[in-house]
Amino acid sequence: MFSRMSITKSTGSYSDNIRRLREALDAADAVMIGAGAGMSTSAGFTYTGERFERYFSDFAAKYSFRDMYSGGFYPFSEPEEFWAYWSRYIFINRYMDAPKPVYDNLLALIKDKDYFVITTNVDHCFQKAGVDKNRLFYTQGDYGLFQCSRPCCQETFDNESMIRQMMEQQKDMRIPSELLPVCPHCGRPMTMNLRSDDKFVEDEGWHRAAERYEDFLRTRVHQRILFLELGVGYNTPVIIKYPFWRMTTQNKAAIYACINYGEAVCPKEIERQAICIDGDIGKILEDLNEI
Repeated sequence: MFSRMSITKSTGSYSDNIRRLREALDAADAVMIGAGAGMSTSAGFTYTGERFERYFSDFAAKYSFRDMYSGGFYPFSEPEEFWAYWSRYIFINRYMDAPKPVYDNLLALIKDKDYFVITTNVDHCFQKAGVDKNRLFYTQGDYGLFQCSRPCCQETFDNESMIRQMMEQQKDMRIPSELLPVCPHCGRPMTMNLRSDDKFVEDEGWHRAAERYEDFLRTRVHQRILFLELGVGYNTPVIIKYPFWRMTTQNKAAIYACINYGEAVCPKEIERQAICIDGDIGKILEDLNEI
């Protein structure tokens, strides 16, 4: 449907694009936000460098991986070690606050608007910033939820208490065997509620959020809607990016805004309706709030 041609920040000066986006936000009847990994990266949830060394230097020394993402795929031979790694991973990326107030700054921009958020992020940052959970659809799961590894049921389980116990009681890169999480229904091992294969559990809350997302779009289809895409890459473009492009072409009153570091692009077909800003999301949101 779309050509490979794209536009970037070179279509206008930074100050002009900030002004245009502020005007589009103020004029919009509704704001549809789509957020990807770049949003949390801007907020300081980095998976490499100093942050990785601070929390995983022991695993790095033993297994030679150099980032959290790679460690998540390491074939640990024992579940006690697997959960020592993953409890740290979940704790720092789900239960700790983001180092920078990027999500708070976004909420300051949209709190008085008719908005909805769809995100592929699984770190709960929107909820921690105060976004209404009834205006949020987290499509790919949540670090804060476990599910049966089979799964024997379409149910998820809050894991905060278990993760905190694993953090407090792990020693020498292992957790006590009695803390290994098991499904309360069938006794099989539990796993994270993250979409990685066809075993991902879409529980009742997931389906309610999906319905609210579809209803938001359906009831505002002819309005002046701002599709605000933040830090979305090309790992899963069919979830946010491509639908935003398609819906913009179908509504001539819509505006598509893409904020991304190094990937602020749009197809030529919607160039006249687009605002693309190549830069750090956190800095751009700060500047928008100051106008």
